[in-house]
Amino acid sequence: YMQLALTSPIGGYYTRGQVFGREGDFVTSPEISQMFGEVMAVWYVMHWEMMGRPAKTVFVELGPGRGTLMDDIMRAAKRFTSFYESIQGIHFIEKSPELRKLQHEKLGCDWNVTATVGDKNDTGKTPLSSVSQHYGGLEVGWHDVLEQVTVDRDCVPLVMAHEFFDALPIYKFEKGESGKWNEILVDVSDSSTTPVQPTSPAQLRGSLQSTSSVEDSSTSHFKFVRARGVTSNAAMVLRDQRFDSLFDKGDRVEVSPESARVMIQLADWISANNGMGLIIDYGVDWTQGDTFRGIKNHQFVNPLSSPGSMDLTADVDFSYLRFAANGKAKCYGPIEQGSFLHSMGIQARLQQLLQSTSDNKVQKDLVDCYKRLTDVHSMGRVYKVLAVLPNSSEGAPIPFAQPTANSS
Repeated sequence: YMQLALTSPIGGYYTRGQVFGREGDFVTSPEISQMFGEVMAVWYVMHWEMMGRPAKTVFVELGPGRGTLMDDIMRAAKRFTSFYESIQGIHFIEKSPELRKLQHEKLGCDWNVTATVGDKNDTGKTPLSSVSQHYGGLEVGWHDVLEQVTVDRDCVPLVMAHEFFDALPIYKFEKGESGKWNEILVDVSDSSTTPVQPTSPAQLRGSLQSTSSVEDSSTSHFKFVRARGVTSNAAMVLRDQRFDSLFDKGDRVEVSPESARVMIQLADWISANNGMGLIIDYGVDWTQGDTFRGIKNHQFVNPLSSPGSMDLTADVDFSYLRFAANGKAKCYGPIEQGSFLHSMGIQARLQQLLQSTSDNKVQKDLVDCYKRLTDVHSMGRVYKVLAVLPNSSEGAPIPFAQPTANSS
């Protein structure tokens, strides 16, 4: 349900393009302030230095949105000449044709030299590869999945996954009276005409039978149902012993096998190519049970109403990502976004920007954006940062401590 509603070429939410920013349904950190991307650029530069300044690097971003974050990173990277000259290209992992076009525009890519998907279904010139006029003719490539990305053996990948894992599909399970896990499935509601009332996010999380506000008589109605027996998904996804030992009867869990699959490949790839990666998302370092939700017009809405019209998301389980990467790469964190940004110097950057203008409104906007990114009551605590380095790396990356151990 989640995958189809978000990425289906027929009516999928991300095929619409304009879903980010104040005019869309939600605002991400890069859309709030350029400071976010600039700080990320500094992190990559610092660790490029620590790695001995490799001659060739390439950026790989999973789920790049409108391209704002990469544009800010690249603009800031220009200030570090040797690092900037090492960058051989940019790879975007993006399925949405409309978002690819926005990324193409954001990086100033030249349509005259742009290769497009070019199949019979591609009527809108979906970019496949191009060069960026903003960044000295740098090559830019688009891929549906990470497996399609190839880099030279002497080229170090610099990976960014910002608000990527939260949109990967999840499975929901509930531990029954017998101690067996029952899968929670999505089914068509018994009635498409029964009036239903709006619900709060807390009610949505607490109710197995979902309700929703409807927009018109054609709104699709769905509901959660429990599987009658142990499904193959329950048997495969929850086969790890910790799911039996850490949870009681009646507990629910959300698990994303697709996240584990991507994380395994990412960890292998980073270790094999001596790369580095940052994963930034909202979530916690343990498994939760009821975080699946819809977001529309900057409000929480019922995720089972009008699929394709809203963003669907679930909190990221960072412990699950670390477990998937165990033995394949070293994971550091997660730490809170506010702590990461402060440690990397966002306050100093804020002061520079404040001194660059005498406009009181601009100054107030800068401070407001800084607070939104870092305050514990806003995005500073909810969002977390996880660093991924090769198994061969020595010493913890700034500003992290030692590698985070996996609990049994």
